[in-house]
Amino acid sequence: MSLLTRLFHFIMLATQKHNIDESHGISHSMNVLFYANQIYQSELFKFPHLETQERIIYVSAALHDMADKKYVAENQGIQEIVEFLNESKDEAFTPIAPAEIDVITTIIQTMSYSKVKKQGFPDLGEYQSAYHIVREADLLTAYDFDRCLIYNMKQKNGNILEAIDEAEDLFTKRMFLHNSHGLFLTDYSKQKSLELHSVAVYRIKFWQQMAGRSYKK
Repeated sequence: MSLLTRLFHFIMLATQKHNIDESHGISHSMNVLFYANQIYQSELFKFPHLETQERIIYVSAALHDMADKKYVAENQGIQEIVEFLNESKDEAFTPIAPAEIDVITTIIQTMSYSKVKKQGFPDLGEYQSAYHIVREADLLTAYDFDRCLIYNMKQKNGNILEAIDEAEDLFTKRMFLHNSHGLFLTDYSKQKSLELHSVAVYRIKFWQQMAGRSYKK
């Protein structure tokens, strides 16, 4: 069984076990993995050493929300990830070494928006670029307004009007300020975030109109 298959099997099991809704489930993991690949490809010519860290980047991107404190105690989530990675041995790929697992769990535990705003970026030495690739990939997926809406609906027992208001407020105070707050360091993310910003504005306008309200900038 390929490592990618094992990763998504684990994610499906973890989301079911911890009642992780679709806003942080497998489709989100796939999207973060996609952006991690795009950023990785754009950065590789500047940082050739990233080629040896490709697996660390992709595993971190795929698994990052399986230890999200909104759904599971972080220590428990990390322990489950470590146990899974230690068991991921197959003839199809080289086993993930303990040193790699340490880097993966460190990235996962230090990449969230709230931790970065509170503590700043960690110093991961030779893995610093890999860290930023995974972190920025997750930030790019945060521009998906519908995803934010889904999460808020879960918190509001399906009340779409309250969910729209809270999601719009979050975008105004957080997502739309990512660039001005210096959270994107790679050229790919800086450019892509501008495109996603425009899409998000359009989606907010759509949902405000659907809810029978005027759009508030």
